[in-house]
Amino acid sequence: MTEINNKKAARQLLICRIVVYAILIFLTVLCLFSFVMMIVNSSRSNAQLQGGFTLKWGGHFLDNLRNAWTDASINIPRGMLNSFIIAACCAVLTTYFSALTAYGIHVYDFKLKNTMFMFIMAVMMIPTQVSAVGFIQLVNKFHLTNNYLPLILPSIAAPVVFFYMKQYLESVLPIGMVEAARIDGSSEFRTFNQIVLPIMKPAIAVQMVFAFVASWNNYFIPALLLDKAELKTVPIMIAQLRSADYSKFDMGKVYMFILLAILPVMVVYIILSKSIIRGATDGAVKG
Repeated sequence: MTEINNKKAARQLLICRIVVYAILIFLTVLCLFSFVMMIVNSSRSNAQLQGGFTLKWGGHFLDNLRNAWTDASINIPRGMLNSFIIAACCAVLTTYFSALTAYGIHVYDFKLKNTMFMFIMAVMMIPTQVSAVGFIQLVNKFHLTNNYLPLILPSIAAPVVFFYMKQYLESVLPIGMVEAARIDGSSEFRTFNQIVLPIMKPAIAVQMVFAFVASWNNYFIPALLLDKAELKTVPIMIAQLRSADYSKFDMGKVYMFILLAILPVMVVYIILSKSIIRGATDGAVKG
């Protein structure tokens, strides 16, 4: 009887595994399908794209690459450099200052600690679009249009990243470690930079990728602040390319530009992938 039950349990376990693997394979194919289609479409000419959907390789990949790279209306290398500068600065500032704020809220005890935490959480609920008009007026008042500072400096205040960092610190940083560092004569900033930051490396990697991608794909605010051609970012250039005159419109060139635009994001993800997986696992287990 026991042997029959064991065989039945093993059969049920096998069926469950098959179902789980089938679902995972389906989700993987679903996630990769759009990426594969983008690569295929970047190899097709405008006439082929107008012919409809197909997974057949178009054979115009190099032509589209040359046409996009040498387009007179946009400067792809400069646009990618502009986006990289903004996204990299935002990623570094967002993660560092959010981690520093989370460290302060987590380690120190003061009268308005809970009030400050609730205020930051309330700010997290305010959409960017709500404050956009006032922000643009402030930028115009200080004559900072066509400048990267209004796109970079606000990233210092990132409530969502702060919340993630605080939850992570609560799971990995014992207060005794900080107190031991103080007894040894370590300053607060030295403790944070040399002890706390290395502990938070997985969480920092996760949020750095998210911040980089969010800034890289940001179109709304840069489109309102940047109108000089040499300062425009990748999303603005893609929108500009798509809004070209119909007689000059080349969908193959647009797909190629989109493919080029996601390459830096993929490189950043590959570099930080191990830390991202570790950070996500730690957050799931300890958070």
